[in-house]
Amino acid sequence: MTQTVNDKFVSRLIAVLALALGPAVTIAGADAPAGADGLQPQGLRRSGIYALRQTDPTLTGAGVKFAVVCRSYTYVDDEPQNDYRPAVEHNCFKTRQFGFWEQAVLPAGISSHSTAICSILLGEDPDAFDSEIGPFYYEGAAPQAEADVYEFLYFLTKNVLTHTPPDADVMVASWGCQFEDWWTRGIESLAEHYGIIVVASIGNGEVPGDPVLYPGAGANVIGVGVVDSVNTDDPAIRLTDFALANPEHSSSGPTGTGRCKPDIVAPGNLVAADAAEPNRYEPVGDWSSFSTPVVAGTVGLLVQKARQEPELNAAVSPDGGNCVIRAILLNSATKLPYWHKGRLQTEDDHVAPLDYVQGAGMLNAVGAYNHLVAGMNKPGEAPLTGWDLNLLDKGRTPENSYSVTLAEPADKLITITLVWNRHYADVSPFKAIPGKDSNLRLELWALDPDTRGNDYLLDYSDSSVDNLEHIHVAADPGYSHYRIVLSFSDDENQQASASSQRYALAWNVSDREQNDSIFWYDLNADGIVNELDFAIVLDNLVHSSTSPDGYLLGDITADGSIDVHDLEDLLERNNRRADWYVESDVKLE
Repeated sequence: MTQTVNDKFVSRLIAVLALALGPAVTIAGADAPAGADGLQPQGLRRSGIYALRQTDPTLTGAGVKFAVVCRSYTYVDDEPQNDYRPAVEHNCFKTRQFGFWEQAVLPAGISSHSTAICSILLGEDPDAFDSEIGPFYYEGAAPQAEADVYEFLYFLTKNVLTHTPPDADVMVASWGCQFEDWWTRGIESLAEHYGIIVVASIGNGEVPGDPVLYPGAGANVIGVGVVDSVNTDDPAIRLTDFALANPEHSSSGPTGTGRCKPDIVAPGNLVAADAAEPNRYEPVGDWSSFSTPVVAGTVGLLVQKARQEPELNAAVSPDGGNCVIRAILLNSATKLPYWHKGRLQTEDDHVAPLDYVQGAGMLNAVGAYNHLVAGMNKPGEAPLTGWDLNLLDKGRTPENSYSVTLAEPADKLITITLVWNRHYADVSPFKAIPGKDSNLRLELWALDPDTRGNDYLLDYSDSSVDNLEHIHVAADPGYSHYRIVLSFSDDENQQASASSQRYALAWNVSDREQNDSIFWYDLNADGIVNELDFAIVLDNLVHSSTSPDGYLLGDITADGSIDVHDLEDLLERNNRRADWYVESDVKLE
């Protein structure tokens, strides 16, 4: 815990609160683990990938190709040693064939980092075993997909510099740098011009505010953060249950240009192949490098499904398909405790479309699939779930709208995501082209068909820097009719911007569920609400008074500040335990 000048005050208050601690209460079923059925990595279960495969067993990634861009594992005098390859002799790669693209200055070597990434993405081993968790069936996110593995410098020289897309549907990058450069813009240009879907990690913050890394920080890239596993000594539980994304472990936004990142978060502590032994697996830890292939694998499954059904083909169009997949992923994401657009504060933030720590939320593979198969819908009357790939034109269609009717609007949530590409030159140094860019606005109106004067703007999202907008709001119980309206922003510079803009839109109406997750209160994720959590809340209280930009874990009432009401709520849940809690895990020191 961070030391502050108020440590004495905090310690005294903890001591007082400790007197109130009563007998432990276990909330049966409320926080039960997903359950082990012999499959690993369990983080794929938490993301919904295994459930998706049960829904549609054909979704294995067959026919989909990944470009996995890997950096060398070893550097000597700042020179990469060309050890970037996964250990293809590992049991989980027996049925996989990789293509390799490299500089060939040095003999190619093995990287434990790329081995783990490729196993999470593509591995399959029905006879896997670990001494701590026993036998299991190892199955990656897209076990029947193909992959070419590119050495980073080769990829920059042969693909980015020449503006030549890799022969792949999805590009995966589990590395990055702090600053935008010609090659980061080049990757964004490839996404814009060819529709290739780029999925990249955003980095692992050591302290809140650590910068989001490029290319994950890029406008046309799906940037992935990590959800921490729970804090327990039991390895099986740690690999099965996951808590929150934390800015101390996962880099958080905004970017240096004010853009919201990450886009989405996913579990990162997964069982992965060990590069040193062909039959060994080991947990990799809470790193965004390993949550990235979870998201990329889900993207691969969506691409496979979109190709299977002609009416879904537009979702993989080279002209904006990357925006469709991004919109679907973000719109279906699960909001974790403390999700709030921008920073945690009193009011909804209309100019920051995503949470600076969670993005749109945690990956929900089944939800993304349901969005996709709901189908493409043009402006006009629309179903409760759907998506569109369309065009706004200042001269002909400066506004598009989609009307949704809710039979029972009470306790419903409406989620909408709008995505479009930023524009870049197709030659090095791939400069941004602001004159081709547009600034779009997303609105949600509640309509009274009997009295137009009763129509009102329920919510809107209008960022001046992001090329996405996101709304997540409760429906008004008194209104059954809603209209989603897309337009050019009032802040749009009419003379210095494009006359038309292709966009992707995804929307969904869902039931509002009671969110009483233990992680509203168990802030150190050790499975029990006790004085350690009080200490975190109190320390965050002190920190928030000196740093208004701090991430307010502990603002349970979501009123924008940590106060006596939050402490009261925490005290009411004192000694609540998760079903996976193990008594020996109590750490009071």
